[in-house]
Amino acid sequence: MSYPPFAGYKMAAESGNVVINVQSLVSSLNVELRDARLSMPRSYCIFDIPSILFRHNQTSFLPNCFSIGPMHRGEKHLLAADKIKIKYLKDLLCRMVTGGHGTMSEESKEIEEQKVLSDLINAVKSIEKQASACYAGHDFAAELGVEFVKTMLLDGVFVVELFRRDADEVKEQDDPIFSMSCMMQYLHHDLILLENQIPWFVLDILFEKSRLPCETKSLIGLALMFFANKFTSQPPKITGFFEEDQDIKHILDLLRLSLVLPSREIKNKATVGWQPIRSVTKLKESGVKFKKVAPESVLDIRFTDGCLEIPSLLIQETTLTIFRNLIAYEQCLPHCPPIFTCYAKLLDNLIDTNNDMEILCKSEIFDNWMSLDDSTRFFNNLYNDTYVKEFYYSQLSDELDRHCKRWWPQWRAYYAHNYFTKPWAVAAQIYAVITLVLTLWQTFKK
Repeated sequence: MSYPPFAGYKMAAESGNVVINVQSLVSSLNVELRDARLSMPRSYCIFDIPSILFRHNQTSFLPNCFSIGPMHRGEKHLLAADKIKIKYLKDLLCRMVTGGHGTMSEESKEIEEQKVLSDLINAVKSIEKQASACYAGHDFAAELGVEFVKTMLLDGVFVVELFRRDADEVKEQDDPIFSMSCMMQYLHHDLILLENQIPWFVLDILFEKSRLPCETKSLIGLALMFFANKFTSQPPKITGFFEEDQDIKHILDLLRLSLVLPSREIKNKATVGWQPIRSVTKLKESGVKFKKVAPESVLDIRFTDGCLEIPSLLIQETTLTIFRNLIAYEQCLPHCPPIFTCYAKLLDNLIDTNNDMEILCKSEIFDNWMSLDDSTRFFNNLYNDTYVKEFYYSQLSDELDRHCKRWWPQWRAYYAHNYFTKPWAVAAQIYAVITLVLTLWQTFKK
């Protein structure tokens, strides 16, 4: 059966009780096609966690006590912390007004505080649309209106003041954060969540607007000091890898850059295919030794002269949180080199059992504050439902694979494992060598 030309033709197709009006359907789809966004804006840098990742460990993606930004704003269990944000804003206004003016009457002080507050609000208002454009799939400036500006102001001031107080740039009596040890634990978790971010330029403009002449540290330096010892228990190095025009998107991005910028791995040529790396136990059976090193970045793992050199890594409660959020960030951000995801995949390969974890702990490579079971399970489930198109450790993978295929390291490791692990076995080997030497000596003597 043939039909007349489609344009302008009304057609109904019946299938049982279902009637399809094709022209109506075409009109409906045309409306959706006109509104369709065919590309992701480059401004997107804060994302909803994909459900396929969220389901594995929800606590790693949800704030415990503090909402930062609009995504978790207003949730009941987070409302109590809003009073602390108000206090921090009040303290900031007071400090900015009285900082260089000596004694002031209460009336004059209040007038000056209102001027400073208006200035801060106008500064945030000027970048309102730019800030809203950072949230993928949302237009919070339109949805929340003035509440979006208020959220950016309160949360931005809170974070900036928190960094200052942690570095002793500012001292306040009876601080509700620093007088309760649990608060810092909550904040170290909440501030690194992908959904709990505000754009870095919001923090930067509030920092510069409220900066007093006596302050010497940069916002980047303050932030890195606050998150020091997140990956290693060694004293932090505030390096000069960050340039003045560095494109920092938010706090989580800053932490990622603090690992990636000094890393040599990012300079490697990433490959599509790669050879899976054997577990620590199997590598040890092939004669591989393990050594703790202290390079600029925990990402830099090297294989040199039969020794796998691994930077020290601190494993604690927040390790799971930061690993999962960094992986989710790299999975969502367009054109983002998946260097940290590759690092997580490498660790997932190396650690299969408790024995693998124990070997690395005894080598002092891992500073493990968790149980062997919990830390091993963490690495076993770390890479689930993530995807790596390019692998940055392919050279390391090839080097380990070539080493493990050589017969001499395997034989030497097997012999040492079976004949030199117990005192009686060592004594037997010594006796056998002495007997052999004496026999040969007697033979040549004759």
